[in-house]
Amino acid sequence: MAFVSGEIVDRFRKQFQSAATPLVYRAPGRVNLIGEHTDYNLGYVFPIALEMACYIAIAPAAHGKLRVYSRDFDKEASIAVTDIASAKPTKQWSDYVFGVAQELVKAGFAIEPCDMFVASEVPTGSGLSSSAALEIASAVALLGGRAFPKVELAKLGQRAESQFVGMPCGIMDQYAAVFGHAGAALKIDCRSLGHEYVELPSNVRIIAVNSLVKHELGTSAYRERVAECQQAVAALKELDPKIESLRDVALDFFERVQDSVPMVPRRRARHIISDTQRVVDLATAARKNDLAEMGRLFVASHRSMQYDYQISCEEIDFLVDSAIKIPGVYGSRMTGGGFGGCTVNLVAPEAVDTFRQQLSALYNARYQKTPAFYDCLPAEGAGLA
Repeated sequence: MAFVSGEIVDRFRKQFQSAATPLVYRAPGRVNLIGEHTDYNLGYVFPIALEMACYIAIAPAAHGKLRVYSRDFDKEASIAVTDIASAKPTKQWSDYVFGVAQELVKAGFAIEPCDMFVASEVPTGSGLSSSAALEIASAVALLGGRAFPKVELAKLGQRAESQFVGMPCGIMDQYAAVFGHAGAALKIDCRSLGHEYVELPSNVRIIAVNSLVKHELGTSAYRERVAECQQAVAALKELDPKIESLRDVALDFFERVQDSVPMVPRRRARHIISDTQRVVDLATAARKNDLAEMGRLFVASHRSMQYDYQISCEEIDFLVDSAIKIPGVYGSRMTGGGFGGCTVNLVAPEAVDTFRQQLSALYNARYQKTPAFYDCLPAEGAGLA
């Protein structure tokens, strides 16, 4: 945890020169175990919420503003509460907070003047969803205990990111931040917005490895992938009018008709359709404690992202290829949007130290960077810290 409650309260008071006693809220980051880019195609995803979280201390104020300070950026931003409904994005970190505030106003919730101190232990650009953690932490802090349906909370966070910030994301990140559960992964159906908890084997560790790179290609390529998937749907709909999204396409049907889809959209569709099936298969393998099958699915998912969806990069591929050669590693894959960020690895508990040492040495020798390692423990969703 970034803070014990007393520490964040002290930092809040110092920053805002206030004697108020703020309430402290948290929302977790997430690591997706499998099912990448399937969410905006209405398929399945399989994330866990993380103990690493974004914390927000909040207290009422008399200045008429929503005033926010970020410890991590060491910057302050503010907006008059009367201007929230008409606010426009500024391409700054504060867009995530103000976008959430605007969505709450649209939903009929008054935003009272307040101060917010934000501190996150979810690293930005890592693929561990620092943005959704900030959005959902902001939402629960601004709601201040007022009732709001959980699914609607996740949808509100998604709207803030897609409509205000301008990133056309699926709902997985915000959903995991809301519904996370200790000891379990979330198998989320991104069409029905229902979920089931899948208890994870206790005899394996989930380790994320941060490549410390984030290629700028990421944002533009994300938009391209969304469009290419829509092109694939349009081509497949010519063959079956009932197809509304790639979620509606069975793998065996796609394999029979894939030549009717243009080459690039075909490859994107093959990844989405096969990775959606891998979510189902991973949930089954987890319930059976079949670590070898879980590892196989991890690697198959990565190869699909590497060659069909083309969202990996040299550094990530090196981490995956190196990891799966280390004894005690069942599987490795990229996690997150792509073009950098983290890999997620299934490692035998007794092999974790060796895994860290060997992979760190190999990566440092190749790229002169020492990767960061995160022990990923499934945690509860957003609420009071």
